[in-house]
Amino acid sequence: MQVTEEVEKLLQLKAQIADDVQPHKFVLKCPKGTRDYNPQQMAIREGVFNTIIKCFKRHGAETIDTPVFELKETLTGKYGEDSKLIYDLKDQGGELLSLRYDLTVPFARYLAMNKIANIKRYHIAKVYRRDNPAMTKGRFREFYQCDFDIAGQYDSMIPDAECVKIVAEILTSLDLGEYKIKVNHRKLLDGMFAACGVPDDKFRTICSTVDKLDKTFWEDVRAEMVDEKGLNPEAADRIGHYVKFQGGMESVELLLKDETIQKQKSAVEGLEDLKLLLVYCELYGIADKVMFDLSLARGLDYYTGVIYEAVLQGYTNKPSAKEEESVSVGSVAGGGRYDGLVGMFDPRGKMVPCVGVSIGIERVFSILEQRVLASNAKIRTTETEVFVVSAQKNLLEERMKLCKELWDADIKTEQSYKRNPKPLDQFQYCENNGIPLAVIIGQSEIQEGVVKLRVVATRKECVVPRNTMVEEIKKELAQLSRDTTGINNPQTAGGKCC
Repeated sequence: MQVTEEVEKLLQLKAQIADDVQPHKFVLKCPKGTRDYNPQQMAIREGVFNTIIKCFKRHGAETIDTPVFELKETLTGKYGEDSKLIYDLKDQGGELLSLRYDLTVPFARYLAMNKIANIKRYHIAKVYRRDNPAMTKGRFREFYQCDFDIAGQYDSMIPDAECVKIVAEILTSLDLGEYKIKVNHRKLLDGMFAACGVPDDKFRTICSTVDKLDKTFWEDVRAEMVDEKGLNPEAADRIGHYVKFQGGMESVELLLKDETIQKQKSAVEGLEDLKLLLVYCELYGIADKVMFDLSLARGLDYYTGVIYEAVLQGYTNKPSAKEEESVSVGSVAGGGRYDGLVGMFDPRGKMVPCVGVSIGIERVFSILEQRVLASNAKIRTTETEVFVVSAQKNLLEERMKLCKELWDADIKTEQSYKRNPKPLDQFQYCENNGIPLAVIIGQSEIQEGVVKLRVVATRKECVVPRNTMVEEIKKELAQLSRDTTGINNPQTAGGKCC
């Protein structure tokens, strides 16, 4: 009887285990607001990253890295109304953690923790926001930011102007079309709010609402300020008068003469800073790209001075009429001065003035990806320079020797993974993948101590001695690079030997 009961228990346990391991259906998909990138897309991204890093380094920046998650208290209270978009992590090991929302707050924590008072740094890494994604417009929940920041006590507007110059250099290099870099000043905004009758405790929340003007209409912004945030309608109307100011130096001068603005010390200080910034932008040759815009607010709480945002002219967010649909990808770069952020982390409240810019890489990539799709352009996904081809069977070992010799010479080389591949298949692989050169070996070449060198695009061939092969290949690659836009896009030009 006892044996029967034990057997019954075992059978029940077996059935339970079987139920637990039953295969279940699930959907293969990326989490909402994220995506995979194929080799063609990654090749485009890598090219964009290289352009941006080259610019950052040209301006003397060094790089750092920080953890992908921070203590929750590090991020709390730094982003205003956007704090609701922070991803909180489950308590692990007694620490409350959150995924980083941007790279600026971790940078400020890094400066305070390491007692750094001066640094010019760039940082390219992923950040996370629990936002409503708009994938076609380049707005994700997981995305890269490319940040450049200058920390230190320097004379007014000199580092700020360089950050604006960097934005202009990058957008020009990426050839994204016409763009404008809108500039404003937090002190001017605060002074304007005070002049319009906004209570001090509503400055930041009203600023977050004004920041939506590039995405929606004034009527909607006014309704949010009055109906949702309790602002006096007369104050909202006065704000509506001022946020229409935009242009160049003449607009700044006009505001300086405004009697209401003149009574606000912070507003006058902001305008004087903007005048100096525009003078420096003129010296840097980018005045035609820079525009003062009093509607630019940038909702993050930590900004204290100049703020700026770059918008592509062909992709502007702001519709001209209510009937029109917005077809934009939004701003592609933004930043500003944040002199008080490091002091929030320092035990003694030591201030380290900072100014920086962030490039919206995902939005840039969305534009470039669409452009490539529209043009049907072929994108190389590898940088292979040479493909070793066997003209006959049973030459795998010889091909391996050649590959080893070329790899040792730091030449990017491939070969077929078949023991006896067909010559036509090997040449087809070269053409399909844009490999510029093929090194061909057969029995006669082995006996004579030579190899054939073929320019894949033209199919021109020449014979070179085996002992000078590496030197001749490097000459040919250099010539091809000079004759075209680079090895990644070989055309019909040939080098010295071919």
